[in-house]
Amino acid sequence: MKPIKLTATVSLILLFMNVNASKAQPQTNISYTVSFPEAQAHYVEIEMNITGLKQTTLDLKMPVWTPGSYLVREFAKNIEAFSASINGKIVASPKINKNTWRITTKGVAAVTIRYRVYANEVSVRTSYIDVTHAFLSTSGIFIYPANMLHSPASITITPYSDWAKVSSSLEMVNGNPFVRHSPNFDILFDSPIEVGNQDIFGFDVDGVKYEVCMYGGGNYDKERIKKDMHAIIQQEAAIFGENPNKHYTFIIHNHLRGGGGIEHLASTVLGIGRDNYGNEKGYQGFLGLVAHEHFHLWNVKRLRPIVLGPFDYDNENYTTNLWIAEGFTEYYQEVAVRRTNLYPPENYLEQIANEFNVLENLPGKNVQTVAESSFDAWIKAYRPNENSNNTTISYYTKGAIIGMMLDLEIINNSAQKHNLDDVMKYMYVTYYKTKKRGYTDAEFKKGFEMFAGKKLDDFYKKYINGLDPVDYNKYLGYAGYKIVDELADNNDAALGITTGTTAAKKVMVTSVTRGTAAYIDGVNVGDEITAIDDNPISDGSNLITGKKPGDKIQVTVNRDGQSVTLPVTLLKSNRVKYKIVPVDSPSAQQLAVRKKWLSL
Repeated sequence: MKPIKLTATVSLILLFMNVNASKAQPQTNISYTVSFPEAQAHYVEIEMNITGLKQTTLDLKMPVWTPGSYLVREFAKNIEAFSASINGKIVASPKINKNTWRITTKGVAAVTIRYRVYANEVSVRTSYIDVTHAFLSTSGIFIYPANMLHSPASITITPYSDWAKVSSSLEMVNGNPFVRHSPNFDILFDSPIEVGNQDIFGFDVDGVKYEVCMYGGGNYDKERIKKDMHAIIQQEAAIFGENPNKHYTFIIHNHLRGGGGIEHLASTVLGIGRDNYGNEKGYQGFLGLVAHEHFHLWNVKRLRPIVLGPFDYDNENYTTNLWIAEGFTEYYQEVAVRRTNLYPPENYLEQIANEFNVLENLPGKNVQTVAESSFDAWIKAYRPNENSNNTTISYYTKGAIIGMMLDLEIINNSAQKHNLDDVMKYMYVTYYKTKKRGYTDAEFKKGFEMFAGKKLDDFYKKYINGLDPVDYNKYLGYAGYKIVDELADNNDAALGITTGTTAAKKVMVTSVTRGTAAYIDGVNVGDEITAIDDNPISDGSNLITGKKPGDKIQVTVNRDGQSVTLPVTLLKSNRVKYKIVPVDSPSAQQLAVRKKWLSL
């Protein structure tokens, strides 16, 4: 039977519905009033009213993390002036742990909560407020009643000064943009809010309304953006056979320097350098970010690892499958842009080669599997240190490469009948729409095998749970391509460090790459390099100019206030710079795979 098409609201309610009747909660009414009397000092004030209470104790909680960003951020740290009142009188509201306040409500039907949130962190994941606008990352703004995540809530926004616009995927109440409704807290925490005087424009894609909200200015061309976004969105929807939303909101923050994005159920937040739109490389990067975050509309927001929803907002939510959730999205951002024909195939191949180079120049590729990278995102991916490149990889990067490998494997093995799109659509229909739950690792593996026509135990052993080097030429060879290393013939010497120069012209070691001369001979992060072969150093860019592999140098450093001279033997640089090129005389089979892969 053909699956029933669900609206975003209905489908999410079904997705997060707890069918255990013993856990059902009495109907309560929850409303928030949001105001900004001290926007200049980065504060938002919240008044929360709850009526219809029937319990003796009410616990109020602040999430510790935001879905889409796998790091415990401890949002409660930004709350101050928390108070609770009943019938106009302040009552005790002790904090019982880092993110929970407790109120005695025996015989009480209504309570009012007031608190302030300090919001002064510019990122797509965290709230920021000043006199020009307010960006509310809702999981770090709204406290919720424990065990009432399924309750609806209304949000009334009192704007600061001359602010006249609100942008959010939350539904308006009676057409009022300053009053919004959320069916439950999972949706509220997945629906950021922008308030200010942002530049708003929109377009329709096959009946779905898209709104683009630009804050911070920039050299963007609205008409070009609308046309190109429209093309990308159509390509992505075609993969899954539907667009599950009635409307979707792009909140775009344009800064002097910006980057990154975070996905939400019916919206996304992007950070862009405001001048990036004016050059093709920058604009292509913008389109890639648009394609990435919008693809999450399906992959992870609906087609998701089973542990990622219903969410536990108090603790980490572990999965070994972020290489699918994020890595495949990274792969498809390039696929979607390629399929629009906005750029030639060479641009696509260059982006894929860039992923190869990022992975292959990380010593961590020999230490951390992509499954481990996914699981340890909570403690490693968002908390890098000076040794991270030696010990970790990105599930984005290796996941994108695995996506490419499986795409080519499926195309080749199915005689071009199928590709990775078929796996994604099958999993979406089977687990999100039909079973109305997330997938397990084993279930996604079966999906791959169904369309690849073979068991993938060895593939998983090597590339998902193992550290085998990626056989790029095997998979690219299916499409008549191969890699060449543009640095293969270089005989450059390498010290193996990165440096930064302080305002006082001190050259400081910021990282040391495993297996290099500096690593072997004891140069440390935090050393100030003062001389090479007794020649004073004030610039870290030309430390070994004119040297060759095998040369012995004396590196003098200031370490903890003491001068230390280290004898170092330079080694040949082991960096690679891969480029994807056609093989000589590709076969008809290879050309057929290439045509399918590149949508030629």
